[in-house]
Amino acid sequence: MARKLRVALIFGGRSVEHEVSLTSARSVLSAIDSSRYEVLLVGVTRDGRWLSGPQTLNLLESGAETGAGAVPSALLADPNVRGLVPLGEGGDKPGPSGESVDVVMPLIHGRYGEDGSLQGLLEMAGLPYVGCGVLASALCMDKVVSKRLLQAARVRVVEYACFEDAVWLKDWDNVRRQVEDGPGIPCFVKPANGGSSVGIVKVKDVGSLKAAFGEAGRYDRKILVERAVDAREIEVSVLGNEKPEASIPGEVVPANEFYDYDAKYLDQNSRLQIPADLSDEQTREVRRMAVEAFKALGCEGMARVDFLIDRNTGSAYVSEINTLPGFTPISMYPKLWEASGLQYPRLIDRLIELARERNRRNAGLETRYEGRTRSLP
Repeated sequence: MARKLRVALIFGGRSVEHEVSLTSARSVLSAIDSSRYEVLLVGVTRDGRWLSGPQTLNLLESGAETGAGAVPSALLADPNVRGLVPLGEGGDKPGPSGESVDVVMPLIHGRYGEDGSLQGLLEMAGLPYVGCGVLASALCMDKVVSKRLLQAARVRVVEYACFEDAVWLKDWDNVRRQVEDGPGIPCFVKPANGGSSVGIVKVKDVGSLKAAFGEAGRYDRKILVERAVDAREIEVSVLGNEKPEASIPGEVVPANEFYDYDAKYLDQNSRLQIPADLSDEQTREVRRMAVEAFKALGCEGMARVDFLIDRNTGSAYVSEINTLPGFTPISMYPKLWEASGLQYPRLIDRLIELARERNRRNAGLETRYEGRTRSLP
């Protein structure tokens, strides 16, 4: 009988999406095929300490950060270790033995988990991991940089402007004029780096604009301002490495005026309509644009591409790309693939296959240069 693959689920983290990450981890844990995989639970506390063990998820869900069944651990950037090592007493040195890992499934949403930071550590450790690599993760996390690259690839995005805190805190009158002359009012003010709609404010009059900057500025030093479009919110899941495929589209019908944090996770009146009620032409267009956006930003493994479809013109705009989409019971990414014929356990299988495939491909690259050893044509 073949040995089970050991899969490390990494969740929690130092992000405002800590709770969402725990819910994603619980959902994946309940869906993963236990006949094929041995799961290692790895939790990152709010202050950045790593714990591993069978009770780690329970402890973080309860708000505790220590307890039986959760061992202080570290992931070393050493490809010879290939896994976690427990820390000795006091948490200051490696213990005598560790937990080997075959593949990692990062489930830390937001900063330090979705922005390329964790992916960089996993690359240095030589471990296969689910989802996008370092560059694509960082690019998609920064909504401003990703929009610039999408524009360069001729993928439609909504009119926007960007402001650093060093500017808007010192020259507010000029910033206000730029917003009025650019994206205009009404608009959405957002942290450029963030997720789960945390820190996003819809501004309906210019008098509310500065307070919205202050709210978004609590979570990031760079502020994104987007023109407010009377739009339907459409999402498409993308899966694959060199040949990505798009799921059927779904529509978010938020309980609130827009899909804010409460509407996503707290208000039971928000609805997901799968498939979205779109024409055949609209469906083809958003699926095509989803794959184009995925490729333009160098994504691999998985991503969820979010769209705005203008109710008045029917034009579709890419809103953002989530390289580590939610895996909660109500999350669109797995639901869209289920509706497309790929059930949740098989989706996890496919994500793990893609992670190992990319790792094998990268492992074949040369890491030493010893001069020209053969004649080139």
